[in-house]
Amino acid sequence: VIDFELPITVKLTVVEVDPGVKGDTAQGGSKPATVDTGAVVTVPLFIERGQEIMVDTRTGQYMSRA
Repeated sequence: VIDFELPITVKLTVVEVDPGVKGDTAQGGSKPATVDTGAVVTVPLFIERGQEIMVDTRTGQYMSRA
């Protein structure tokens, strides 16, 4: 039996994301971004290609910029 634990958060690099347009929404907003593992994560509008983000491994959700 092999036992291992995944970290709660991982740092991933955004490789593809649509540009966010300033003024899209008054309450913030989100857009899909593809990270270096191939997963698609919903991120805030200010995230751009090449930025590193922290993702929760339990839910697959964006947490913060790294």
